[in-house]
Amino acid sequence: MAFWWPLLVLGFAFAICRFLLMFIPPNVPSIDVDASDMLDDGNQTKEKQLHLYFKVFVFGRSLNVSIGKSMQIPSKRHTDKVQCYEPATMKYLGYFSELQPDEVKERVAQARKAQKIWAESSFKQRRRFLRILLKYVVEHQELICESSGRSMLHKSSKVEFYPLGVIGAIVSWNYPFHNIFNPMLAAVFSGNGIVIKVSEHASWSGCFYLRIIQAALTAVGAPENLVDVITGFAETGQALVSSVDKVIFVGSPGVGRMIMRNAAETLTPVTLELGGKDSFVVCEDVDVPHVAQVAVRAALQSSGQNCAGAERFYVHRDIYSSFVAEVVKIVKSITAGPPLAGKYDMGAICMQEHSEKLQSLVNDALDKGAEIVGRGSVGNIGAGAVDHYFPPTVIVNVNHTMKLLQEEAFGPILPIMKFSSDKEAVKLANDSNYGLGCAVFSANQRRAKRIASQIVCGVAAINDFASNYMCQSLPFGGIKDSGFGRFAGVEGLRACCLVKSVVEDRWWPHIKTKIPKIIQYPVAENGFEFQESLVEALYGLNVWDRLRALVNVLKLLSEHNTNPSTKRKND
Repeated sequence: MAFWWPLLVLGFAFAICRFLLMFIPPNVPSIDVDASDMLDDGNQTKEKQLHLYFKVFVFGRSLNVSIGKSMQIPSKRHTDKVQCYEPATMKYLGYFSELQPDEVKERVAQARKAQKIWAESSFKQRRRFLRILLKYVVEHQELICESSGRSMLHKSSKVEFYPLGVIGAIVSWNYPFHNIFNPMLAAVFSGNGIVIKVSEHASWSGCFYLRIIQAALTAVGAPENLVDVITGFAETGQALVSSVDKVIFVGSPGVGRMIMRNAAETLTPVTLELGGKDSFVVCEDVDVPHVAQVAVRAALQSSGQNCAGAERFYVHRDIYSSFVAEVVKIVKSITAGPPLAGKYDMGAICMQEHSEKLQSLVNDALDKGAEIVGRGSVGNIGAGAVDHYFPPTVIVNVNHTMKLLQEEAFGPILPIMKFSSDKEAVKLANDSNYGLGCAVFSANQRRAKRIASQIVCGVAAINDFASNYMCQSLPFGGIKDSGFGRFAGVEGLRACCLVKSVVEDRWWPHIKTKIPKIIQYPVAENGFEFQESLVEALYGLNVWDRLRALVNVLKLLSEHNTNPSTKRKND
């Protein structure tokens, strides 16, 4: 008891302090908003009178008609101006100009510039903004004439998740096992069925993985055909998109756009994972041999055929030479060959035409001044498979004019570029159409986190590479040409669900929601005053304002109950 007594006293004192603080009004400034045009007395000036001329066709003849007060058609567009009316009386209020496309783009550009500043704002500043707005809205309800609901003590609210139905997944060839099991697990666990269209380059293994899944479903008594794998080409995928309740696509941005266009016909929701061009930032204070090993792994894992693989390496100029030398030493020791032989470090490129694309990217870089400083080797392989191997390659003197730094390579190539400051590193990392992931290395973890926070992407690793992908409780996905939506984690499961918001009476049927008589139809004359006081009682900025408003609410209810004649008279 001696141990708990001080804790109870401290807890009680804290509660009392919090209660007393409620009586101190927050220091919220008032704002001055020009509302003169909202308080118009009904006398319109000549400049605000609406006179439109338009052509009508009467029995095939074109006539010019003038529209004044006697003939107003606000739902029709007759000029390049947005005409405004008061719906209740059809009184003409004025007009706004129609912005041209260039003007719209300029407005967005200005908003984007402002957003970069606002992104650094504190929670306190953002909360203050909301409080200022709240104060103005509460004090000017009659002007705004709208109020919002709020959760009540006698209400319970929750979010429920229901299966969507049948998920359709179209997946790539680079990780056949994972690309089938990843969407399948999320879909089935959230109560859905799923049909997976596998790549034509990974159909053989995909159909074997289906047998594993079906055997496990049979063991738990699941219905037949809950999970299916289909094979084919583009037409097969198109038919799948038009038939399911949600689409998950893993592939290229070009095909992803086609998927979206087809899904738009039926408004089918889509999750897109469209690859990446991940940046790998190395600061000057790192352990070079250690980070070099991670860098090579980041580029060569699965022969570089990894959407989350590192494809752009930015190294601080102070350690650039030593880092490149260490990476070259590692890469030169690597030999590519058939994995089942058990004596090779790296496997094959899945498709012959992809090897040709990789060579094209390298040639473009060499033509623009880049230099190959190190390559691995290819082991003794059959003549028929030689074109399926691309030796790991280290390239320097690269820049962002080269396709190698802009297009997704999806192969075992390490282009290494130097930077001089953290700001430059962030700028280089963000100079890409992709935004899947990044990795940042520094002995100062705070510095690494600061750099990573400024890189526009969906996945970030601090002093590591892609380790967050091993944590399936985390969502995975990107932005820009890397797509949108998330796999894995809570977000990935909920993406396979119908999200439903539910509100119900907490103590039904003992306490029921009823509309106060003062605002039942026909609404009483003091109904709006009641609404104003009710809103202030719920949303007032301090306890005193809320109490005053609550007293007025009770007063109005009492007056209405004792004097029903306050009901509004019909005209």
